[in-house]
Amino acid sequence: MFGSLVTVVQTGELGPPPKDVPPPTPIRLPQCNPELSRDPQPSLVRFLQQLQRPAELSEAHFAALGVHVHADAPAEDVLPDPSYLPVFSEWEGVSLDEAARRDETFRRPLCNKGKSPDARFFLERRDELSLPNQAAFRTVRRVKPPQGKQQPRLGNSYEFYKQMELMASYWDDTSLPPLVPEDDEEEPPPLPPRPTDASSEQPAAGAAPESNARSEADPEAKPEKEPQRTTYRTSAGSQMPAEFRHNFVSAFVRLIAYPFGCNIIPPRVEPRLQLLSPPFRRSSNSKGPFSQTASYFPSGCVFLCKSPLTREAARSGIVEGPIAAVSARNTTNFNSPADSNIDFGRELVAALITAQHRAREGQPEKRFGEGKWWATEKRWGGGEGGPIGREVDGDSVVGDKDAAAPGESENTEASKPVSSSSSSSSSSHQKGKPSSLPLIPMRGQPVSKKPRKNMSIYDSYRMVRLPSSNWDKKTVYAPIGKVKGVEYDDVFVLSSLFHHFSVLRVRVPRKLLDVLGGEWEGIVEAGIGAEGEKLRSWGKLEMWRSRWFDLFIVEERLEAMRLLWGMMAWVMRVDEDVVMKNT
Repeated sequence: MFGSLVTVVQTGELGPPPKDVPPPTPIRLPQCNPELSRDPQPSLVRFLQQLQRPAELSEAHFAALGVHVHADAPAEDVLPDPSYLPVFSEWEGVSLDEAARRDETFRRPLCNKGKSPDARFFLERRDELSLPNQAAFRTVRRVKPPQGKQQPRLGNSYEFYKQMELMASYWDDTSLPPLVPEDDEEEPPPLPPRPTDASSEQPAAGAAPESNARSEADPEAKPEKEPQRTTYRTSAGSQMPAEFRHNFVSAFVRLIAYPFGCNIIPPRVEPRLQLLSPPFRRSSNSKGPFSQTASYFPSGCVFLCKSPLTREAARSGIVEGPIAAVSARNTTNFNSPADSNIDFGRELVAALITAQHRAREGQPEKRFGEGKWWATEKRWGGGEGGPIGREVDGDSVVGDKDAAAPGESENTEASKPVSSSSSSSSSSHQKGKPSSLPLIPMRGQPVSKKPRKNMSIYDSYRMVRLPSSNWDKKTVYAPIGKVKGVEYDDVFVLSSLFHHFSVLRVRVPRKLLDVLGGEWEGIVEAGIGAEGEKLRSWGKLEMWRSRWFDLFIVEERLEAMRLLWGMMAWVMRVDEDVVMKNT
């Protein structure tokens, strides 16, 4: 059996398209580009804490944050400094030897005491990502190339094409024309009927005999058409597992980020956006104690972090950053504005979480409730603990046959241990009579079981503890790439939907992070226009979104590679005085 399979792969036989394939999932990208609103909400954190379900998210919440999106921004606007973007037109027709001579001007010093990848590496990545998808799929599937052609070498992009080949089972390869069913193909027009008169039976002057025309092969005749597709879609895109999309975008990001000394690290602690309301009094009494409400918004993003310089730190799993957030959503339906708002909210939460983590540099961890009486004093009125409820008197469960009857003494013969020799005789004389056994404690494990190594859920609940930590002990939090001396942080989000990729730059003011951390917010005069419009104290939350790049199309994934290369070069640069654009 295995020999036949190997033969099929080595001979390069590709089957016809499968039958009864479900219809393709329509690709409709979300459209949510809120603009800056001049009518702020009374309280940002309290307004956000009222959200209970994702469907309740609306444009009013974006207006409270002061979100302003520049949609479909060019790559020169997405990056703070466009000089870090490579220009493909300058590398057309450049050989590898010529590229090596350009390293002095192409390579830049990085903050990890190294330099950016050389020009030779840049050209290799460009050539690997320029390969046609179906030709790369042949290499991944080990299918023999067509006659007269060589198998393309994928190099470091093998993992990227491997994940793309898995995606092609759920999404049509958009780099090829749509697949036309066999029933819809146009049949060639029929040949005209042959004449039956005698004069027409003679061949024309200079024409080859009919027997020779049929027996000899025409050297200029076109060979049989090779199948263009190596893989066919077999399922709908909405049925694709979520990890396929995550692995696909992660392989693409690693292809560019790894040479810069960065890697995608799954978070050891769930990423959460922490919200802390400003102090307020719950009662009308002005002399009452202040209280605060803490809540959080979870996110399914992962982080792009900087790898450590020493081998010991790398083996221990220590990383620095985060540098950017990688958000790959599994949503495929954006028919209503509410669906677009939810997806945009997830991107926004990932950006704010990244900004909060980057702002932890040099700060001690402060968990909510630290130093409060309700997180330190013992429960149950401050007592020393002990049994509660039915544990006090050992009440049995109602209807328990093994429980002792009321008024029955525990020192009965039935409660005494019975030897093995007399147990058989006593049971034969007392058939049909229920036996009375000792009371089984309501809490705790039976004696026959082994002692529990860990505490039970009930015992863990009775302990007084602080909320779980939101800090990763193996992450050195640092705002890598932040411009010194400014009151904001440019945070990048690498977003993915369907088989598309987009880069967002979010300028998060420091004042906004303080407000989310429990400080009072204020309203200032913006001074825009003659009337002096009112804005929040942090101003606005400005975002630049690139266009959505289809990674199945060669030209678009090359443009995505160019933008991602420039982003890594900007973030990993050496700290120096830089001239900022869009400040």
